[in-house]
Amino acid sequence: MQVFKFGGASVKDADGVKNLTSVVELYKDKQLLIVISAMGKTTNALEDLVKSYFYHKDDTHQILDSIKEYHFNIISNLFKEKQQPVIDDISNSFVEIDWILEDEPHDDFDFVYDQIVSMGEVFSTKIVSAYLNLIGLKNKWIDARSYIQTDNTYREGKVDWELSAGLIAKDLPKVLQDQMIVTQGFIGGTSENFTTTLGREGSDYTAAIFAYSLDAENVTIWKDVPGVLNADPKWFDETQKLEQLSYLDAIELAYYGATVIHPKTIKPLQNKNIPLLVRSFISPQEQGTTISDTKALLDIPSFIFKINQVLISISPLDFSFIVEENLSDIFALFHDLGIKINTMHNSAISFSVSVDYDERKIPILIEALKSNFKVRYNDNLELITIRHYNQETVDRVLENKEILLEVKSRHTIQMVVKKV
Repeated sequence: MQVFKFGGASVKDADGVKNLTSVVELYKDKQLLIVISAMGKTTNALEDLVKSYFYHKDDTHQILDSIKEYHFNIISNLFKEKQQPVIDDISNSFVEIDWILEDEPHDDFDFVYDQIVSMGEVFSTKIVSAYLNLIGLKNKWIDARSYIQTDNTYREGKVDWELSAGLIAKDLPKVLQDQMIVTQGFIGGTSENFTTTLGREGSDYTAAIFAYSLDAENVTIWKDVPGVLNADPKWFDETQKLEQLSYLDAIELAYYGATVIHPKTIKPLQNKNIPLLVRSFISPQEQGTTISDTKALLDIPSFIFKINQVLISISPLDFSFIVEENLSDIFALFHDLGIKINTMHNSAISFSVSVDYDERKIPILIEALKSNFKVRYNDNLELITIRHYNQETVDRVLENKEILLEVKSRHTIQMVVKKV
């Protein structure tokens, strides 16, 4: 059997859903489990909804109405009959959000986030599943929260692999014998039946969990690019497609922030030697990129850009050094706030990190650090990572940029820069 994953760009409108079905049609004789993300920019819109609700802003219901209108427009363009069951199904799913909004927000923002933002995947999969059945591609919609079990770490749910794999292997092979399965990416469930999410862009990880548990032949991530490129087309006019990657190179690229693959995706597949294919849903006849146990070395420089970075420099209040005890306290604080470090550098008297800006968490972090350390920071920066760099590639990205922090190894260079 095979696992397909379609991201939000592939189902952003009715034409996208129809194109997805044309791709699936090519593999209708295969056993398929299809993982689908929220439609278009729905996750962003639901994040805005959470912030509006949690902070008691005036536009909460306006945002929700816009999300409803977007989904029902797609439904009306896919289903000409007005009595389709999917209409009531999606209406009832939106009622679940209405019920949440009627109450005062839970005091844990991340908990609220997961209960609301997770609904984007529920909407998209119910619509796609209904449309596939309508055109004769028989499938069963399943709720990923019943199979992917996590702890209560909201927004970064830690998967209980033994329990999840057991539930998946017990039920789903029987279903796949005579129909496809459509399910959600990004989401899981706790033992108390609360919803968790697996981290932003976590649908790739979901596909890997199902593939691992079902001993899949391969996993295909369908994207709007021809495969894994050596740079984001938003940043570079000329990019190169990487025909094949080793698991190690893919893990490194994902770790440093390459958005084409979620960082947690590769390891479960590597453990069972399941190839990961990255292919274009625009040109499904093309081969794309294969990530496998190849021994081929990646010798093409690859560029990864992360914007909206904050560079934080931490020093002792007295004239002492940064030692292990200091670092232990600093890392504990980052862990408690759920802030990921993108790159770091320490010297005798300072410790510097680059992190994604978060309007809620970063001010709390800085204030907490100030109680024990001297803290300086710069925001609105970029983090540039180059794998398999040379001086020419470094010079290429530094035009009109000033380096504030540089970390270099044999294969990788990371530079935190600001525009000049």
